[in-house]
Amino acid sequence: MKIDEHIEALDAAGRALADAAAEAGTDAEVATCPGWRVRDLLRHTTMVHRWATGFVTEGHTAYHPDGGEPDLDGAELLAHFREGHALLVDALRAAPESLECWTFLPAPSPLAFWARRQAHETTVHRADAESALPPGRPGPVNATLAADGIEELLRAFHARDRSRVRTPEPKTLRVRATDTGDVWTVRLSPEAPRTERDAAGPADCELSGPADRLYLTLWNRLPDDAVTVTGDASLARLWRETSGITWS
Repeated sequence: MKIDEHIEALDAAGRALADAAAEAGTDAEVATCPGWRVRDLLRHTTMVHRWATGFVTEGHTAYHPDGGEPDLDGAELLAHFREGHALLVDALRAAPESLECWTFLPAPSPLAFWARRQAHETTVHRADAESALPPGRPGPVNATLAADGIEELLRAFHARDRSRVRTPEPKTLRVRATDTGDVWTVRLSPEAPRTERDAAGPADCELSGPADRLYLTLWNRLPDDAVTVTGDASLARLWRETSGITWS
C-alpha cells in the first residue's frame, strides 16, 4: 500500500471508531479487550495518536515518551479523541516524504512507517469499538488493508527478538488469505519467528480464511473459529496465548 492509502485508511478508521464509541457510550464494555470500557479505549487511542503526531511534527529522532492518557469522559473525551485523530491525519498529509524521525519497525521511510502503523493501530481499535455494540463482533476490514496488516504483524512486529511466539522444537505455521491469495509461512522455534511470503513445504498448522478475518484473528480480536484451522491446533492456541502486542 502507498502512504496516501494508509493515511486514508487511518482517516476512515478513526472516524468509524469515534462513531461506534459515540453510539455505544463510554461506559460500554469492549468485548475484544476484557476489562476495558469504551472510555479506556478512547483514552488509550487518543494518547497514541497524539504521541505519533509529535514524531511527525516535531521530528524527534530518538524515542520520546507519550503524554499520558487524558482524564476525560463522555462527550468531552469523544471530542478530544476526534481532535487528536484529525491532528494526526493532517500532520501525515502535510509531512514531506523526506521526514526524519524515530521509528520502531522496518519501513521504506519514517513517513511510510507512521502512516502504516497508525492505520493499523486505528483499524484494530476501530474493531474494538465496534465490539462494544451488538452483536459484540467487529465489522469487516478492507481486504487489501487487512493483508497489509498481516504482513506488518508477522514480518515486522514478530520478527523482533521481543516476540514471545516460540516453540521448543521447530514448527511451521501457515497463514493463507483465501480472497487476496497472500500466503505467509511462519517458522517457529526457540528463537523469534521467521516469516516468509510463500507456501513452500508442509506446515504443522494452517490458518486460512478471508484476509480481514485472519487479520482480526491474528490480532486476537476474533476467536480461532472465525477462520479455518487445520493441522496442529495447539499452534493456533500458542499464537493466541503469546502473540499479544502491549503498549509498554
